[in-house]
Amino acid sequence: MIKAIFPRLWHMLLGWGSVGVVYNLTDRLQDAGTVISPSLIDRLITFSPHAIWLYLSFFIMIALAYLLAPLDRVKWLARSMQLTAIGAGVVYVLWPTTMVYPLDHGTTLSSEVLSALTRFDSKQNCLPSLHMALTVLAVWAVGDERHKVRTVLFILWAVAIAFSILQLRRHLLIDLVSGTLLALVAGWLVRCVGLIRYRAVRGVA
Repeated sequence: MIKAIFPRLWHMLLGWGSVGVVYNLTDRLQDAGTVISPSLIDRLITFSPHAIWLYLSFFIMIALAYLLAPLDRVKWLARSMQLTAIGAGVVYVLWPTTMVYPLDHGTTLSSEVLSALTRFDSKQNCLPSLHMALTVLAVWAVGDERHKVRTVLFILWAVAIAFSILQLRRHLLIDLVSGTLLALVAGWLVRCVGLIRYRAVRGVA
């Protein structure tokens, strides 16, 4: 059991840890960010600090993805996260973006947790959304025809997280769309490289 979990935890450290390094490093290297205006859809979604709980459930999803995904996808997930982080990091440095964050004067536990989050989270690094990008990669990694119920639950969970991001005003819709596209491109590239290497090894053998 330990032998099976160790490589999963190791790849989670390499993949998810790389995201944290890039996210925090780029935040220190940026100039002032360009303010992005909200779209009509963004304006139609009412701000609510209570969305913080779904927003934070993202961290549970990522951990579960590394623990539940087929073992042959765990390395892919880690490398896809690394490539996604690099791609996002380049954008964050070359074109830092920010938004107008709503003021929350609530006294509920949700408001207190949101206040704590805003003290540590970057006020820039908006586009593309790594929160959304990693969520997409997690669903991709876990998705399996042999576990249809689990796959559907993860998809619904991802949709709920996406909505919570907008409702909490941590990102705008364009950030989520660009984050999704970044994840799809990074995951596809990693997969293509893996297939090329596999075919090369078979050809040599």
